[in-house]
Amino acid sequence: MSQTCVIGLPTETKDRERRVALTPSAVASVVDRGHRVLVQAGAGEGAGFADNDYKEAGAELVAGPDDVWAAEVVVKVKEPQPAEYGYFRPDLTLFTYLHLAAEPELTRALVESGIHAYAYETLTERGLLPLLAPMSEIAGRAAAIIGAEKLSAAQGGSGTLMGGAAGVPPAKTLVIGMGVAGTMAARGLRGVDAHVTGVDVDLQRLYDHHLDGTIDATQVSETAAVAAHVRDADLVVGAALVPGARAPVVVTEEMIATMRPGSVVVDLAIDQGGCIATARPTSLSDPTYVEHGVVHYCVTNVPGQFPRTASAALSAAVAPRLLRLVADPTDPALEGALNVADGAVVHPVVASTFPDLPSRA
Repeated sequence: MSQTCVIGLPTETKDRERRVALTPSAVASVVDRGHRVLVQAGAGEGAGFADNDYKEAGAELVAGPDDVWAAEVVVKVKEPQPAEYGYFRPDLTLFTYLHLAAEPELTRALVESGIHAYAYETLTERGLLPLLAPMSEIAGRAAAIIGAEKLSAAQGGSGTLMGGAAGVPPAKTLVIGMGVAGTMAARGLRGVDAHVTGVDVDLQRLYDHHLDGTIDATQVSETAAVAAHVRDADLVVGAALVPGARAPVVVTEEMIATMRPGSVVVDLAIDQGGCIATARPTSLSDPTYVEHGVVHYCVTNVPGQFPRTASAALSAAVAPRLLRLVADPTDPALEGALNVADGAVVHPVVASTFPDLPSRA
């Protein structure tokens, strides 16, 4: 890329998505490096950042999406929506969450356009996922709040209080996958005195959580054992993840059918297809549905309802990687981020999901 890069920051268009990928302070750091930043008017308002904040940071305000998508690099939060596919072109670099394993139409549009598409969720650093972790943390914290709310009779739940009462045991909760999101969900549920069982395939991870007291009980991910816990659970939080791939289905429809009416499912893995068989994507405008008598909450942008906190956390992680991307797209610090380039899928895990598309993985 050129020494001075033009970077576009568009307003998010996904349902009730109020986050923004860069805060004004992050924009100032990018401008200080000699780059131009085009900010679509109103892009940060939902997160509490006014247009004038961006102007004072050195950004150039533009009226609409046509101008901001004309930049060399577009940095955003959520995967492009169908109305944005027409902005894809071969000389454009996109840096955002993509979750392509659950987005076949988007994947095809990216491949056919020739764009260079980098995904936050597959960028790997020392075995960790530094651009996924901030939103996983927020989603996990939110899951405990959401689960408690949806269990109330007013929300269609069974009317079970997380912490129980004198002489009444607490709600039984099950967390599938004890990564960042699952761990934060478990901590939140423990914080409201629910009984928490954590499930994972990694025995060392379960051992660590058992020692630190994050959860009341641990369970290795075995089908029969998981089925027994699901049957007794008031709340199941799905947080199983395989980076770049479709989430593994850990909870089957048959398991869901054994749950008590008014029990609740919160599938945080829905961005990657969901780890609960009965999960299907929902929106913040219409977040729940009932199947087999169980309330399902499967919103694909859970952190979007906490935009001030989420934008600040995401921006802090994205800004330094964005500077590396515009300086040198081959920087080792961007390992795993490139998903699609020059008309082909280049990330091996994503490529295995779409064998019918051109691949250079």
